[in-house]
Amino acid sequence: QVQTAASLWDAYSGLLSNQAMILAMNSSFVDPLLQYETQLKIVELSFKMAFAIPSLDKVKEIGKNEDDQEDLENLYRTILNIFEDTLLILVSKDLYKLQILKEMAVWMSEDNLYMQERAMVIISRVLSFASRKVKGCTSVDVPCLGVLAAELSLLCSHADPSITQQASLGMYHLLCIAKCQNADIAKNKSTKYDKPGSHCFLPSPSDIEFLPKILQRDKSKIAQSVGQTLLPRLLTDFVWSLLMKLSAPDQTTASEAATILKLTLEYYAHKVTMVSKIVDVIYKQLCGNASPILKQVMLRVITLLTRTSPKKVIFQLMDYPVPADNTLMLMWQAAGSESSVAPLVLKTILLILKGKPGTTEERKTERRHFSLDTTNMMPVAASQALCTLLPIGSYKKAVAQFFPQLLMALMLQLYYTSNLRLMTEDRTFYARDALRVLLNCSGLQQVDIALKRKNCWNQFSQALFHHHGVYLVAKTLSDYNFPQFPDTLHHLYKLSVEGPRRPEDNVITIIFLTELLNNFFKDPFPEEFLVLFRNWVNDSDPAVSKLSLQKIASMAPVINEIENVCSLLIAILDAFLSQDKTVVIRALMTLRRLLGKLDKVTYSSLCTRIACSYCSLMDHSNGGIRSMAIRHFGELLRDMSQYTWMLNDVVFGGLVPLILFLEDTEARVVKACKYTLEICASELKWATSYLLKDEHYSFELVVLNICNNLLISHQKYVIDLIADTLGFLRSSRTYLRRGSVILIGYLAKLGGHLLLRDEIQVMLESIDPVLGDEDPVIREFAKITNKIFMETAHRLTSSNIKQSFRRLFNLIYIKKLKPLYNYNLPKDLTGSPMGIKETKNDKEAITDNNYEDVLVKNKDVSVKNARFTSALEHTSEEE
Repeated sequence: QVQTAASLWDAYSGLLSNQAMILAMNSSFVDPLLQYETQLKIVELSFKMAFAIPSLDKVKEIGKNEDDQEDLENLYRTILNIFEDTLLILVSKDLYKLQILKEMAVWMSEDNLYMQERAMVIISRVLSFASRKVKGCTSVDVPCLGVLAAELSLLCSHADPSITQQASLGMYHLLCIAKCQNADIAKNKSTKYDKPGSHCFLPSPSDIEFLPKILQRDKSKIAQSVGQTLLPRLLTDFVWSLLMKLSAPDQTTASEAATILKLTLEYYAHKVTMVSKIVDVIYKQLCGNASPILKQVMLRVITLLTRTSPKKVIFQLMDYPVPADNTLMLMWQAAGSESSVAPLVLKTILLILKGKPGTTEERKTERRHFSLDTTNMMPVAASQALCTLLPIGSYKKAVAQFFPQLLMALMLQLYYTSNLRLMTEDRTFYARDALRVLLNCSGLQQVDIALKRKNCWNQFSQALFHHHGVYLVAKTLSDYNFPQFPDTLHHLYKLSVEGPRRPEDNVITIIFLTELLNNFFKDPFPEEFLVLFRNWVNDSDPAVSKLSLQKIASMAPVINEIENVCSLLIAILDAFLSQDKTVVIRALMTLRRLLGKLDKVTYSSLCTRIACSYCSLMDHSNGGIRSMAIRHFGELLRDMSQYTWMLNDVVFGGLVPLILFLEDTEARVVKACKYTLEICASELKWATSYLLKDEHYSFELVVLNICNNLLISHQKYVIDLIADTLGFLRSSRTYLRRGSVILIGYLAKLGGHLLLRDEIQVMLESIDPVLGDEDPVIREFAKITNKIFMETAHRLTSSNIKQSFRRLFNLIYIKKLKPLYNYNLPKDLTGSPMGIKETKNDKEAITDNNYEDVLVKNKDVSVKNARFTSALEHTSEEE
């Protein structure tokens, strides 16, 4: 008895001392956080003093008489009142310190020896005081309401009715505080948005009604009241606290927490934030030794969160290592059981499937939604998730809705993963498996069986097979007339118009789209799709360009049925400028195939532009392109033989490379030059074809013959040809320098009378570096050519009248030359039709037209002079 009385006095004195310290801190300028932590420790000591004393009945027993009992009872009540007053002082100063009440609920549950009923009375009274206090406050901020509400909600179902009563009363006051806090926020929001056309849709606090009695043991009412009243961040604290209680050693507490948690999320999951963190905690708890009941509750939480926040849940479920373990598979199934959000779940997965596995995600300012590992493996996880989600019956409608998107997304993932060589002995090819599941869930089982029969699925892991695999999938789908064709075609068109996220995506799209169009449309394709192929011709990805050109080439038989055929041909001509030689070759082949079927009217309207494009490729660094461009140029001249007058300028514009590349080191180029020069000679009525035969061929004799013919019939092009030839004098290729020295020598010898002094000076400056060429043959030929230039310059006169008469004389009397360089001449020239001896054309009378040309020549010569200057800066393309 003496000991009990002493403990009462010790508690009394200790509480007074602690209260004094707390009051002193309240009046000081200590850091708020440090102040709270210190006061919390003191309150905890006071709590243990106040509630460790014996019950009131035991205290009365030690009294010897009624007066003693009354004194002891007063002391007892004074002790509790001091503790309560201390709390009231703290809360009156700062509502944030209601957090101490939450700690009290934890302390009282830790030890049953504490007077729990009396502690609940104090908690209830303090909350009652706080609820009255907030009514007069202009601003209410009580961040601990959610956590405290979780503790009180569990106590509302306590086995002790008195504790239940006090807990429900405390919950009532807490909700009143929350109502005031909501009203304060609603007021601020309405003030902020109090503008014309602005509306605040926050519910009015007066719409929320609750009574203490209905909160007793009625978990549904508790969940409804809390979910409706608390703000999202506070409700999140409430849910989080209950989630932590699920793993409590006390099964009763865990069961109560599970029930309230499910009821709350059933209706108010949409208000919960930190969904990803909650999902992560559930995953970790499920990976532990969770009981079957606990697992069931947690998976139900996943389902409820997926209902309102599918994107957050799905992204978090992707944040775990691949392949997914059994726990993660259970969570996937739980997420998939909510059929109402199946479209949103698939949309989220499609968003993830846009990523490329194995790439590094660089996010400096944006907060990451997934793991700290910068290697993005989420698309692989998404593919595995589809293997689980697609077969779910409730997803059937959503799968049908998103079939085209899923199909193409998985085709791209097949490409990415096969390139990464993700196949190992212990890792399944999830993109392939998901694609097979998609086919089977979409009523396309026969397609899956047919592809398996073709061994398509087993070969998809090989990167080199993938493009053919895409073709097989598209063709097999078409063969079985899959009903999703219209939607798939629409999606492919949309992808093509919007453009791919990555260049390689376009290749898969083109292969798939082309095969579908081939099977469901006759050539030519509808204009909408032709535009796509035309745009793809000049895509930055060479593979895309070649695929497009290949398909356009197949339309040759129906080329005249295409409405905008000219724009299509121009797009192909633009592909000649590609840096990728395989694209240029494919463009040349495609154009030639189309021109073979093109009607002459359209052909003639573009022939000049096409011929110029061929000329630009004649000195390409690639021999295959040179030979094709030269040969196709000749075929164009043959096709357009009736329009030769339109092509004269272009023919002579390409004549210099045609002549010089006769000396090319590649036989195919030489053969192409001879072929095209024969056509040119035929069209121009020149007797050159005989010299182009292998048994009579001599480069110098061909040059001499062509120059003689030029002087006879086409003198006006001589200056232009000289300017073109000057550009090849600086070529890095020996045979071009040698040929250009010979050609320009003959042009100057035969056409010297057409040149002006300034033009000769430019030619002398151009030949000067060649005099020191590393090749001895070129050096010797350059000396001969330089001598010709000097002689031509010497014959020039400053008198315009004398110069005009000299030109007129050379037009009347044209003397054919003999070889000047003796370069690889045939031993027997007697059978040659060369102009070594005079023929009937040796002397040609001047006609009226020729005379007019002479007069015009004097006016145009200054224009020609500009080409000489630019030729000095021109260098042919390096091999």
